[in-house]
Amino acid sequence: MKGAIQVKNFRCIHISRALTSLALIFFALTLVGCVTRPVNNGAIEPTPRHEYLIGPGDNLNISVWRNADISTSVPVRPDGNITIPLVEDMPAAGKTSSQLARDIEKTLSKYIQDPIVTIIVTGFVGPYSEQIRVIGQASKPQALPYRNNMTILDVVIAVGGITEFAAGNRTRLIRNYNGQQQEFIVRLDDLVKDGDISANIEMRPGDIMVIPESMF
Repeated sequence: MKGAIQVKNFRCIHISRALTSLALIFFALTLVGCVTRPVNNGAIEPTPRHEYLIGPGDNLNISVWRNADISTSVPVRPDGNITIPLVEDMPAAGKTSSQLARDIEKTLSKYIQDPIVTIIVTGFVGPYSEQIRVIGQASKPQALPYRNNMTILDVVIAVGGITEFAAGNRTRLIRNYNGQQQEFIVRLDDLVKDGDISANIEMRPGDIMVIPESMF
């Protein structure tokens, strides 16, 4: 009888330890799902091709075929609108140059027969929601207009590099993807100081790069 009780107790202890181990494994997996992910090759989905959208601060060269008196160069106002001869307060921000040209043609058709409008964007700024923002230990923290095929290295060059106090390998990249915020660790020191190209990744519109200060 005593031997049976010992066997039973041994089985209970073994089962209890097994359940404890499973609980620890589940807890560890839960933590892994919550931490910031490092960026490696293939860790981030390829950036889809992006068509430039007009933003406040952009300059637009607007040409109306056979109507030189209407053709003009104008800035996009802070409210996102533009004004040209015969067209007042036309929304421009958030549109492609082709979309804006068609909208202007529609308005001008009230005064001109079959107007043909061509728009060339200069002085690129882009919509605020698509600008790349760099804060922290960059030599020149700033917001940059997004461009197709823009990479981390392009951004670092544009902001004049990182300071001597920067903890480059702890740089965080904050991204809004499909309505959800994602956060990745970027290895700036490996990229800039060691030339590790695997640390160079493509940017996406609206990315925020936070370069922390070193603890030492």
